[in-house]
Parts: sequence; C-alpha cells; structure tokens
Amino acid sequence: MFNTKFFNEKDSWRPRKTKKTYFCPIMQQSELFKKVISHAKEYGFIFQSSEIYEGLNAVYDYGQNGAALKKNIRDYWWRAMVQLNENIVGIDAAIFMHPTTWKASGHVEAFNDPLIDNKDSKKRYRADVLIEEFVSKIENKISREVTKAAKRFGNAFNKAQYLSTNPRVLEYQSKADSVLKRMAKSLEKEDLADIKALIEELEIACPESGSRNWTDVKQFNLMFGTKLGASTETAIDLYLRPETAQGIFVNFLNVQKSGRMKLPFGIAQTGKAFRNEIVARQFIFRMREFEQMEMQFFIPPGTQKKWYEHWKEKRLKWHQALGLGSENYRFHDHDKLAHYADAATDIEFNFPFGFKELEGIHSRTDFDLGNHEKYTGKKLQYFDPDRNENYVPYVVETSIGLDRMFLAVFSKALQEETLVDGSTRTVLKLPPVLAPTKLAIFPLVKKDGLPDIARKIVDDLKFDFTICYDEKDAVGRRYRRQDALGTPYCITVDHQTIEDQTVTLRDRDSMSQERISIDGLGKLLNDNLSISELLKKL
Repeated sequence: MFNTKFFNEKDSWRPRKTKKTYFCPIMQQSELFKKVISHAKEYGFIFQSSEIYEGLNAVYDYGQNGAALKKNIRDYWWRAMVQLNENIVGIDAAIFMHPTTWKASGHVEAFNDPLIDNKDSKKRYRADVLIEEFVSKIENKISREVTKAAKRFGNAFNKAQYLSTNPRVLEYQSKADSVLKRMAKSLEKEDLADIKALIEELEIACPESGSRNWTDVKQFNLMFGTKLGASTETAIDLYLRPETAQGIFVNFLNVQKSGRMKLPFGIAQTGKAFRNEIVARQFIFRMREFEQMEMQFFIPPGTQKKWYEHWKEKRLKWHQALGLGSENYRFHDHDKLAHYADAATDIEFNFPFGFKELEGIHSRTDFDLGNHEKYTGKKLQYFDPDRNENYVPYVVETSIGLDRMFLAVFSKALQEETLVDGSTRTVLKLPPVLAPTKLAIFPLVKKDGLPDIARKIVDDLKFDFTICYDEKDAVGRRYRRQDALGTPYCITVDHQTIEDQTVTLRDRDSMSQERISIDGLGKLLNDNLSISELLKKL
C-alpha cells in the first residue's frame, strides 16, 4: 500500500468532504442560460464571431477548448456510425452543388418558415415557434402540477397514473394537443391566415414589448444564394447548401458501385450547412452557419418501418451512453410531416430553455433518389439479386446538429457545488472521453526537481492524451481552473514522488485523491478515458 497523503482544496493535509448541489431546477431559465454563455466565453469554448467589430448576429467561433470538445463529439458520432457498422461508410461532399440539386430536393419551392412581425417592437418571429412556446408554457404548468403531487404523495406517487387521471392535467394536455394539431393542419395546407388567427386567439404577445399588434404571416425561404463565375454576365446562381443530405443522395451510385455495397447500407457525413434563419436566437442552438452529422440508410421498399424503429432505438442509446441523464431525452413525433417523409420524430433534449429538438429521424421514402432521377434523366436504382429486380431504394435518415449537441453536453455538464466549508466550486462535468483536456499535471512547487519529473510524465503520456502542464498558483487554485475547464483528472507531483515514484491522482467529479504509481498511470487513464470503452456500451 502506498502512503496516502491527500491535498485538499486549500492545500492542508486532510481530506475534505463536499455537499453537492446543482444549478437549482427552479432557477430562472434565463439566468441559467446566462451562466452557460458566460462560462463558454470565459474559458475559451465559444466566442462571438468578429467580436472586435461588434460581432455578427447568429454566427459564432469556437475557441481552443470549444474546438477540441466539438471534435471529440464529432469523433464519437463518426466512430459509432462508420467504425461500428460494416454496412455504413463515410463521405465528404462539397458545399457547392449544381443548382438543380435544390430544385429536385424541394428546397427552392418548399424550404420556408412562417414569418411574422410585431408592428410595435419591430421584432421578427417565426410564427410556429411563438405557438410552440405557448404550448411549452402549458407543459410547464403540467410539470408544476406533477412536482406538487409528487411532494404531496411521496413514495406512493404514481406519475403515469396521475398524468392520465388528474382532471387539471388532462385539461392542460388537451389544450396543448389541440393547439399543435391546428397549427400542423394549417401549415400543411399553407393556411397562413389561420396561423395568424391562432396567434391572436391565444393572445400571444411579443416577448419584447408585450404588444399583440401583428402583421400577416408570410413565407420566408431559408436558403443563401450566391454566384459562381468570372463575370456578372456569365455567372450562374448557386446556393450555400441548407443541408448535407443531398451530397449523399447525388453520390449514391458512386458509393454503391465503388464500394460494392449491398442493401441495406448507409452513407454518413459531417459538414457545414447554412440557413438564413428568421430568428437565430438561444446562443448556438440556432445559427446561420452550423454543422450537421447525417446518415442516410438505404433500404428495400416495404422495410422502412422496421428500420425507422431500429434507428430510433439506436440513436437514443448513443445519446444516453454519455450519462447526461435519461430523463433529459424524449421522443416527439411530428404532427406535420415534411414533404418527403412518411414518418418522422425528434429526439428532444432538456436544454436550459426547455425541451427542444436535438436530432431528427425521418423515413424519407424514395422521394430524394426518385426526384434526382426525374431531374437528371439518369437511373438511380439498385439491382436486388434477392428480389431479382431494379428499384429506387427507400431511405431512413438520422440527422443531428453538432452545435446543438455541443450545447446539450456543455449546458448539462455545467454545475455548481457547495463545499462543506461554505465555499463553492464551478465544475464542468463533461463526459471524460469528450473533455478537451484529459489530464492536468502539476509539480507541487517549482523546485527540488519536481518540474522535471512532471515534464517527464507529460512526455510519456502526451501521445495518448491531451495534457495541460500547470505550475502557477497554489494547487487548490489549479484544481479549480481544471474543474471549470472540465478536465477529468489532475496529477500532482510532490516530494513523496521522489521517494517512491507515486503521484496524487485527483478525480474531478468526486474530488477524491489517491496515490498511484507512475508506471500504472497509462493503463488507469486509458481504462477511464478511452472512447473505445464508451463505444462498447452501444
């Protein structure tokens, strides 16, 4: 057994217990969200784009830690899709595509959002979002009723029974359902007058001014247009792609033939997309330049229901493996289906501003490949030896916004804990495999050869882990910095290290400390920080 001495958070020589608290659930959502945004900037995760020029609306830059976290999330998705599935391959299609692509996909004619302006505040809103936020307030009322009932009945409380029998809850739910059904029906029929009428009937006011003086609802196309050519006269119209999926569809045959792929098989891709959002708010939740992670799974017609359910289950499992809490996810089936879909659902996440879409799963039928056949005059079909026939494959899609995934992970990881001495610490409890920096190494003091030993450990481990070397300030302050950055482990080299070649390993989440042999560090860290161990849970 090693001689176990522990550094507490104020450099005394006794362990210190903590009492954990988290950002209070009843904290105003806006206040919690402000904490998330402030922390992201202060610790080098996300900055306002062109900030020195007063910034650019709804466009953000990822700082040194943000870029690393974003890469780790992307790698987790890519390896789960491509590496773990023999029948899924990855591509990287260009952002610029032939303009007819977007006619075939339906984006030129149908890629619209309902726009409404408030005449008094001069603020612009998405009409459907205003209605959805109204419904969210009703859902919050239901949540409050559930919370009160749970407190009243204690261990005897049956949530499912309460939701299905309580008259007040049923009344709330009925109203929410009827509003959403009416909106979906009106949007499907493009009855914009009824959308405005619904907003007026619900007495929805402008969040800025409280005014209910609304303009008529109009359709707003979300695509960014540009030009390609050496001169104005010869330039052709192009679009910055609003989604990455079409790059997969136009390469269907290229991938299938070159890879000798047999149905069912999938094509995955990550990359930038661009949308001229009417209202781009809520930090990086909705941006004009964003990154998608999409997979299109090509299947025989008639099997779409089976594969749709398969990918619903598989994608939810991918999310839950990160340990952010299963209660923070839910499915929300679409009331209004996209023009290409015969089934669609969202995996919604409990963001600081409520449950919102995180990932979409769609059964796209043969719409995309069929339309590209129509517009190109070229067959985009698959010969099925089992059926002995050619057909246009059906598609099941999974699509997740990388930036939204970043926000989900970051916001849920940010926690505040109160220690028993009354002090607090802000800690970013990122899933260890996603953390930008996996390990911080400290020499206790900058003398007696301790920095040399610490540097030697860095040199030995840096090939496998992203490491921070820090020798400034007291150890307790160094711990706090790494807690705020989300670093899972800190290693302190002290004078005992010289005697027995052991170091103090401190765990971010529990703040527990133990003596570990330098020789055993590599295996211990690999067992706890390897993405392979996370992938094995899938």
